[in-house]
Parts: sequence; C-alpha cells; structure tokens
Amino acid sequence: MFNIFKFAARNLRRYKRRTLLTSILIMIGVVAVLLFVSVSGSFKSMMIGQITDSMLGHLQVHRKGYLSSIDSLPLNLNLKSKQITEVKEILDGNDAVEAYSMRIKLGAMFSNFVETTNVRLNAVDPKKEAQTVPMLVDRIIKGKKDGLLEKGEILVPELIAKGMKVKIGDTIVLVATNKDGSVNGQPFVVRGILEGVTGPGGRDGFIHIDDARALLRIEGKEVSEIAIRLKDMDQMYEVFDELNGRLGAFKNKMDKPVFEVHTWQKLSPFFNIARMIDLMTFFIKIMLVAIVMVSIMNVMLMAVYERINEIGTIAAMGTAPGKILALFVAEGFLLGVFGSLIGVVVSLITIAGMNAAEISFDFGRQKGLLLSLSIAPGDVITVAAIVIVIAVLGSLQPAWKAAKMDPITALRHV
Repeated sequence: MFNIFKFAARNLRRYKRRTLLTSILIMIGVVAVLLFVSVSGSFKSMMIGQITDSMLGHLQVHRKGYLSSIDSLPLNLNLKSKQITEVKEILDGNDAVEAYSMRIKLGAMFSNFVETTNVRLNAVDPKKEAQTVPMLVDRIIKGKKDGLLEKGEILVPELIAKGMKVKIGDTIVLVATNKDGSVNGQPFVVRGILEGVTGPGGRDGFIHIDDARALLRIEGKEVSEIAIRLKDMDQMYEVFDELNGRLGAFKNKMDKPVFEVHTWQKLSPFFNIARMIDLMTFFIKIMLVAIVMVSIMNVMLMAVYERINEIGTIAAMGTAPGKILALFVAEGFLLGVFGSLIGVVVSLITIAGMNAAEISFDFGRQKGLLLSLSIAPGDVITVAAIVIVIAVLGSLQPAWKAAKMDPITALRHV
C-alpha cells in the first residue's frame, strides 16, 4: 500500500501544473465554505446573543396554555405562589442555571395627561432581570442605566416616547384592568427611554414587579413567566429536557400538565432566520461537493487518457487490475488531502486576519458590534473529510476505466 501512494505522489509531481491548478480549485472551494461557515455562524451567534441576553433569556417557564394566548396577556393564566415555589426549587438545584427572573406581563393604557395609547409592560425584579438578560441595560438609549429602575419608575419604549412626546423625568399614568375587570391607575416617573429590540413595532416597557402587583391588585406572588439564563448555552437542550421531564410530572385536577417549558427558539421569529442561515450553509457545502467532484473527475479522466500506453505497459507486466485501480484512487485521495490541507490553512489565516481587522457593524441603536469570527474544529474536520471522500469517489470511475483497460489495445494507442 505504501508503494501505491509513493507511485501516486510521483505521478502527481510529473504533472505539476495540472496538479497545482486542481489543488487551487479545491482550495478555493474549501476556503469559501469555511469562511462562509465562520462568518454566518458568528453572525448568527451574535444575533442570538442579542435576543436572548437583552430580552428572552435562554428558556422560559409558563403555565400550560399561556404562550398560545400571549397576545392577550391573560392574567388568569399566571403561575401561582405554590407553582412558583416548585419551579424555583428545581432551578436552584440545577448547576447549569446561572440566573432566573420572575416577570408579570400586562397590557395597560399609557397617558401623558393629554393623549392616551396602549403599551405592553414587563414587570420585573430589577436585580434578577439584569442577571438574566445582562444586555437589557444596553437597550436604554436615554436615562440612567445603573440599577435598571426603582419602584414608581418606568422604562418607556422609544416608539411611545416619541409619539407621546414624553421625556426623562416626566410623570405619566398607567391604567390597567385586573382579572376581576376592575380598573386601576397609578402614576410613574419616566426613568429611561428603551430601544425596541423587536424593531420599529417594539412597544414593550418595563416597571417594577411590586408596582405591577399594586396596579393589578394582585395578592400573593403571581407571575406570568420565569425567564432562565444558563451558564453555557450549549446545555440548553439538556436543561430543557430535564425541566420538561420534572415539571411535566406536575398535573392539575384534570390530570393535565401544569407547566410548559420553551426555548428561545419557540419564542422568537429570528429562529427561522437562523434556520435559513443553516440551510444556506448546507447548500454551500453541496456546491463544494460539486466543484471537487467535477475537478477530480476531469483531472483523473485526463490522466487516464494521457497514460494509456503506461497503463497498458504495467498491465502487460502483470500488474493486477485492483492495483491499477488503487493507484488512480490514491492519486485522487492525495489531491483531496493536499487541496483541503492548503484550504484549511488559508482559511484559518484569513479568519485570524479578519479578527485582527476588528470588523464591526450596527444592529439597531447598538453601534460598533464586533464580529468575532471563529470556527469549530468539528466544522473544519467535516469540510476536509467531505473534500477527501468526494475526491476519492470522483476518481473511482476513471480508475475503474483504467483498471478494465485491455493491455494489447492500450499498447497500440498512439
């Protein structure tokens, strides 16, 4: 076997220009795929981080049926005090959980004493919320950021602040309807203006959770959802399965599940964009396969055609067809290894260079977000392995043709 690879390498050196051009073509394909995987993967990770770390968290726990009715923000589907205690015990005992935040979500009328509009509100414990979604403070474009907010204060979404012409320090009134249908109003001081991470339609403000309980006249510690931040996002599915299993054991009087657990993917439409990025990456890999296959088959067919006399000679000397086939397959294998090796080296150097250049872009009001490129060793190995396998497969047909060639006919070839 060693001699076969030795002869294959010698044959590739005999046709240096063709070998070099083919290797360059394979290298370009490898570089294109690895750079695309690196850039798209880094962009996707950054956008997911912006969404999970500034709004959603990695996981959320709700009462069963809440998410399907979330557009109406139903207060009658809040988690009760006993249910909250059960969830907290599970979360406190899970080492993968870094932080979690209790929230009450509600709709209210927002008045500046001249005009009135509707607003969606997230009532939170400021300290817990800052630990669970640490990038939330970066969404505050005007006003104090330290401590997020205090009782009696509100973070107003930018869209409403502009439309209602309210400024930092202004007093506004929130009017909300509780579960029993009674209406209650409460004044708040504008603490800050909040960028809508969900885009131009963002109408989500923040108040203190104690203010929400007073506004809605909630007795006890009801919450709408529990947002969870993990120490390592790679553990999300593992933690999701564990929470789903343990919380799924709790049933109501009708023997139906009490809780439902959701990942950020279920809660954000950006997940569909992330899936499109993954799909594009898959098709780029398909293009790489096509490029390598065509290149290798073309080179090997030309090698067989140009070396017909040589094939006839070694066949006449008693070389078995299997060894002739192995020789040409080895040449394809070496071309794949050489091209992919150069491609990987060039890709890693390019990625390091792009990181050194500190490429940045803007996302909403957040300026100069640094794109930190990286690529997983698994992706590098996968792409290189695909190239090598396709190189071998691409050389099979020409190698089979060479192995089946009649020695007498080959020796007569001019």
